Amino acid sequence: MSLLPVEPAHRLAQRAEERRWLVTGLWSEEAVGIIGGEPKCCKSFLALDLAVAVAAGTACLRRFSVPRAGRVLLYAAEDALHIVRRRLEGICAAAGVTLAELDVQVITAPTVRLDLEADRRSLDETVAKLAPRLLVLDPFVRLHRIDENASGEVAPLLAFLRELQRRHGVAVILVHHAKKGAGRARAGQALRGSSEFHAWGDSNLYLRRNGDDLTLTVEHRAAPAMPTITLELAQRANALALEVAERHAPPMPTPSSVDERITAALANIERPLPFSELRTRCRVRTASLYERLAALTAAGLLVKSGQGYRLTDR
Repeated sequence: MSLLPVEPAHRLAQRAEERRWLVTGLWSEEAVGIIGGEPKCCKSFLALDLAVAVAAGTACLRRFSVPRAGRVLLYAAEDALHIVRRRLEGICAAAGVTLAELDVQVITAPTVRLDLEADRRSLDETVAKLAPRLLVLDPFVRLHRIDENASGEVAPLLAFLRELQRRHGVAVILVHHAKKGAGRARAGQALRGSSEFHAWGDSNLYLRRNGDDLTLTVEHRAAPAMPTITLELAQRANALALEVAERHAPPMPTPSSVDERITAALANIERPLPFSELRTRCRVRTASLYERLAALTAAGLLVKSGQGYRLTDR
């Protein structure tokens, strides 16, 4: 009988803080997980942006830094290879890098089936030989012929990818669809098929559309999540790439002058208002209110009495 290797807890290696992230804030080091969302939510664009960022060591979405660059292995099962290249070139242009200089290796096999032992073995051997830091598989629905709703069929495929991650020290991104019309469900629960998908991920990214807004929700197993951010697919010259949308608050209207506030407070009032009540209504500093009341009274626009202030009868 062979024993499994064990180590006392206090001797376990400590991972340095800077090694915790493959992409800071977005994807943990050597994490497996899901990029999920309904159709036309730019899931593939986000996966390719992560691929370019890791390969180049540049910030993903021009915002999230990559501590250490490394090789990326990509299988895009749904798009023609020339479309994959065009998208990568657009993202590279937005990131200020050249595709030819990046170590992004694309699997060109017409099919890869994770439910077939021969294909699992081929993928395992490819990862072992190329030693990528990141493996991107897009999308899951094209990688099998199982029932995605059956936990007993989904779990072994996800377990294989987890084993791949642990054996080769590679992060794994699996692009997966969300259920149609699941916009109100919690992001992880909106994923199509078995709940195994949500439970499996160490880092998960969820894209959603609400009208014209495209939002990104991030969750991690072992790190706090960031607030939801808004993205947009932007065209910059020949570059088409996702970027963080800067939502600026609309400019505030210029506050009305103190004189206008005083006049508005005294309008349609049949009795004089004492200073304390005027200050409450006008919401200005005491000194400013005293100054303007004195000026308006001197100009004959206000009448001051023992009961307070009122507008001059005209």
